[in-house]
Order: sequence, then C-alpha cells, then structure tokens
Amino acid sequence: MHLAYPAVLAVLLFCTGLYGVLARRNAILVLMSVELMLNAVNLNLVAFDVWLRDALHGGQALTLFTIAIAAAEIGIGLAIVLAVYRNRGSSDVDSLRDTAETDDAETLPDEVDADAVRDTTADQATAPAGKAKKAEATA
Repeated sequence: MHLAYPAVLAVLLFCTGLYGVLARRNAILVLMSVELMLNAVNLNLVAFDVWLRDALHGGQALTLFTIAIAAAEIGIGLAIVLAVYRNRGSSDVDSLRDTAETDDAETLPDEVDADAVRDTTADQATAPAGKAKKAEATA
C-alpha cells in the first residue's frame, strides 16, 4: 500500500476539522471538529509506523496516548459546554465573549453626568411609592 493514500485521507480529515473549528459557532461542533483533527494525526502516526516498519511500533504507541488525551479533552470540554449552557441557555461560542472579564475603566465612561445619576436614583426611589398608590387605587 502506498503512503500517499492514508496521507491524503489524513489531510482531508484535518482540513475538514480545521474548517469546522474556524467556521462553526456551536461549541459541541467545535469539539467534534477538534476530534476530527486528532483522528487525522492518529491516521498519519499509524501510516508512517507501518511504512517505516518500526520494530517498537512507536507510531501506534503515540496513537494510544493521543486517543487517551482526546478522551480526556472531550470529557472536560463537554463538562464546560454543559456548565455554560446551564448558565447562558446557549452553547454559542460567540456569546462566550460576554463572560470575559473587563477592566472597570473600560466599562465606565470617563466623565459621569451627575444630574443623570441623580435623575435615575430619584426615579428608582419613587417607583415603589407609585406602585403602592396604584395598588391602593385599584383596591
């Protein structure tokens, strides 16, 4: 068997996985695409091990380690995705940007209008009183 056949298949698998990582928005599909890329690496390791006729079968041993690491990665990744889905209600990768920590200086404007702050606090203070009057009027 020629080495070109598994190498071409591995390149196709890796490119498909790379496209999935770069183009998908769903976190589970991104994890599946990473698994495709790892399987392409495993295919190359085994193909080169057979082609080189290694007595120690180093490519196959490395493949077993890669499979173990992939299993751990998918377990931790799915746990993180489930935790994010429970908190956010979506597993969209783009919505995770909202969870990033930012400096307080970036979120607050340079100059705060004191009158606007007083107006909003006055509205908040009178809101419960207005609700109580409305409840008395309807009763």
